Amino acid sequence: MVEVVVMIAIAAALFFSFWNGFTDAANSIATVVATRVLTPIKAVALAAVGNFIGMFFFPVAVAVTIGTGIINSEIVTAELIIAALVGGLVWDVITWWLALPVSESHVLVGSLMGAGIAAGGLKVVMIQSIVDKVVIPMVTSPIIAFIVGFGFTIFIIRISLLMRLHPSRANRHFGRLQIFSSLFFSVTHGTNDAQKVMGIITVLLVTYGLLPAFDVPLWVILASHATISFGTFLGGWRIVRTMAFKITKLRPYQGFAAETSGALILATTATLGFPVSTTHAIAGSIMGVGATRRLSAVRWGMARRIVIAWMLTIPISAIFSYGVYQLFILTTLVAPA
Repeated sequence: MVEVVVMIAIAAALFFSFWNGFTDAANSIATVVATRVLTPIKAVALAAVGNFIGMFFFPVAVAVTIGTGIINSEIVTAELIIAALVGGLVWDVITWWLALPVSESHVLVGSLMGAGIAAGGLKVVMIQSIVDKVVIPMVTSPIIAFIVGFGFTIFIIRISLLMRLHPSRANRHFGRLQIFSSLFFSVTHGTNDAQKVMGIITVLLVTYGLLPAFDVPLWVILASHATISFGTFLGGWRIVRTMAFKITKLRPYQGFAAETSGALILATTATLGFPVSTTHAIAGSIMGVGATRRLSAVRWGMARRIVIAWMLTIPISAIFSYGVYQLFILTTLVAPA
C-alpha cells in the first residue's frame, strides 16, 4: 500500500511539472511570438528543447531548497505531497482560466506550507529559509528584471544610434538574435522550474528509505525535464496572449532585450538556489522594455492584475492545500496529528 501511495505522489509531481510547462509556455515564447520572429509552433518547439537541455547547465540548488528548505522534511509523507500538489493545482487552474500568469514556484511553496501546517502545525514551516530564499527574491526579482530590461534596451538603442542602423535593419538583426535569446531563456526556465519537482520527488524517496541521502537521481532529473518540456510544447495559449500582447507592444530588439534580461536573472537565481518565478522575471523584463518608449506604453491595468495574482498565490495555495489535507483526515486517508 505504501509503495502505491508513493507512486501516486511521484505521478502527481510529474503531472505538476507537465502543467508547469503548459502554463509557463508563455514565459519562454511570449516575446518571440509577439515580435513575430517565429511562428507559435516553431516557438514552442524551440522552448521545449531549451527546457529539456537546461538540466545540463546548472546545479540542483533549487531542488535542495524546495526539498529541504520550505517545511521540515521529517513531516513529509506521500499523502502530504499529494495534498500540496492537488491544492496548488486548484489555484493553477483558476488563474489559467482567468489567463493570469502566476508563479508555479510560489504555488508550490504555498502548497507545501499549507499541507505542512495541516499535518504538523506552524512549527514545521522553515520561516527564516522561506524569507531568505523565497520572499526576498520574490519581491526583488521582478524589480531587478524591470531595471535590467530597461537598461539593456536603452543600451541597445544607443549602440544602434552610434552605428547609424536604420530601425528596420536593426530589427532584422535582432530578429535573428532573438531566436538565441529565446532559447537561452527556455534553458534557464527549464532548469529553474523542473528542479522544483525534482526536489519534491527526491525528498519523498529519502523519506521512504529509497535514497540514503538527498541526492537527486538521474531518472528524476530526466523525468522532470521531459514532462515540463512536453507541457511547454503543448503550450498554454490563453496566457501566451496575455504575456505577448496585453502588457506592451514589442519589436524584435525589445524582445531580445526582455528575453536576455529575464534569462540572466534566472541563471543567477538558479545558481544561488532561489526558487524564483520565471513569470516574474519575464513579466518584469517586458515591463521594463516597454517603459523605455514611455511609461504609458505599459498597460499598467493588466500589470496590476498580474501583480495582485502574484501576491495572492502563496496564501491561497496554502489555504487550498491545507483544506485538501484536512479532507484527507476527515476521510481517514491520514491520521490527525
